[in-house]
Amino acid sequence: MPNTIKLRTDVFTKAARLAGFESDYSLAKAMDVNRSTVARVLSGELQPGPAFIGGALTALAPMQFDDLFEVVSTRQ
Repeated sequence: MPNTIKLRTDVFTKAARLAGFESDYSLAKAMDVNRSTVARVLSGELQPGPAFIGGALTALAPMQFDDLFEVVSTRQ
């Protein structure tokens, strides 16, 4: 059964604001990814990749993987 990782957008957005990131740009800089990557993952246009996941866990520590992401089936 194929699976993928999905961002918990509501939790991610709240955690970013509580951590003091006032824009996608400042968050992206802390995550060491492009601002467009943050925007595309938040909109669902792009699935979070390793750089996004690692950056999110670093920038939004002490949040854990299970707080920010979920593993979902790609089976339709």
